Amino acid sequence: MATLTFPLSRIEGHAQVVIEVHNGKVASAHFQATEFRGFQHFVRGVPAEEMVVIVPRICGVCSTAHHVAAVKALEDAFGVKPPPLAEMIRELLLLGQMIQNQATSLFLFTMPDRLGTDSLFQDAAGADEAHKAGLITRRALEVRKAGTDLIKAAGGQFVHPVKAVVGGVTSGMDDETIAEVRQEILKALPLACELLEYYFQKSEELRKRVGAWGDDQPACFLAAVEDTLPDYSGGDLRVMGLDGRIAAEFPAWDFRSYLTHEETDYSYAGRTSFQGQVIQANSLARINLAEKMGTPLADKHLEDFRLAYGRPAYGIYLYDLARGVELVYSLERALEVLAWLPTGGETQVAYDVRDGQGYGVVEAPRGPLIHYYDIKDGVIAEAEFVIPTVHNVRAMERALRIEGQRHINGGSIDLELENAVGRVVRAFDPCIACATH
Repeated sequence: MATLTFPLSRIEGHAQVVIEVHNGKVASAHFQATEFRGFQHFVRGVPAEEMVVIVPRICGVCSTAHHVAAVKALEDAFGVKPPPLAEMIRELLLLGQMIQNQATSLFLFTMPDRLGTDSLFQDAAGADEAHKAGLITRRALEVRKAGTDLIKAAGGQFVHPVKAVVGGVTSGMDDETIAEVRQEILKALPLACELLEYYFQKSEELRKRVGAWGDDQPACFLAAVEDTLPDYSGGDLRVMGLDGRIAAEFPAWDFRSYLTHEETDYSYAGRTSFQGQVIQANSLARINLAEKMGTPLADKHLEDFRLAYGRPAYGIYLYDLARGVELVYSLERALEVLAWLPTGGETQVAYDVRDGQGYGVVEAPRGPLIHYYDIKDGVIAEAEFVIPTVHNVRAMERALRIEGQRHINGGSIDLELENAVGRVVRAFDPCIACATH
């Protein structure tokens, strides 16, 4: 049996893909997370209220989602409802994270796959290509900066925000800050739309070159949604079945009744399934489950997406296109919230620490993130982090097996396989630091 190992780049964290080949055929394809974090273990005994500043350290990329999920879990345990202004500030935090993450994933991580290069920062083959790559990079970084600055304004700092607290947020935003952030987002929105149009074009060229959108077999889609519109603040978890209909809807506290989690002997990241079926979370799941986005430009992009690829859409590389629709939505929605945001009013309410269990769920860029805390004597007795990346592992491995079957024929291995492996993993945008606990 031959073993093919592919170290991965342009992802968050450290991982590799291992494909086993027996008698010229693919026997298995495994996604291996090669680092271990262990936050679920060392937060035991921590005063419960300190979780909101500890868990963002799980990841520098996903720190905002962990920050808000922790606050929501503690509020669930303590029986606290934050005031409306605090909810708006938290929504801006999550929108900022979506903007900075989707811009990074689309234009810095996966755009090179469309352009046939390893990085937008490396020297291009010719003057025209160098100019184009430089233009894409500068515009992508401008869009990303709009997201990071929004997080800083709403959360106090970009990496590991601090303003969300049990009962609300520590402060609102003043007129000057709101105006500055709105102006930056207004400049970023047309840049994002222009980049997205180019990304769609290059993605179609990629599809024609490789002959498919990757694995396009049916899967179940999982997202934490509210009614029919996107809401990254999270609601009940909803599953779209293989037939395109809603197969289950349940609150975060009941996720164990519907999702099966298993550990593997080859990776520090586990994987989940729904009634034995492959799950997909992340951008494509949210696009498939939403009736519409609810903002003008994003709705137009969603309409074009569905006319071209249907609903539900299945191709793995379509994750990236769905990510672009969400980027436009997040910019538009942030402008709406900032326009409504009052500069005064109640930002937090009083509460009492009490023992009990609490669940918090938000939609992180990679899918539904659940925090569970069991609090005894005011400290964490048990904690569990259900990470979005683990929902995608089985789907990722299936897609990797399919790419292996396409590019391995008897004793011959098409060198395109290495590129295909990278495209598949980056389409899921996994976060390894978060997934290994």
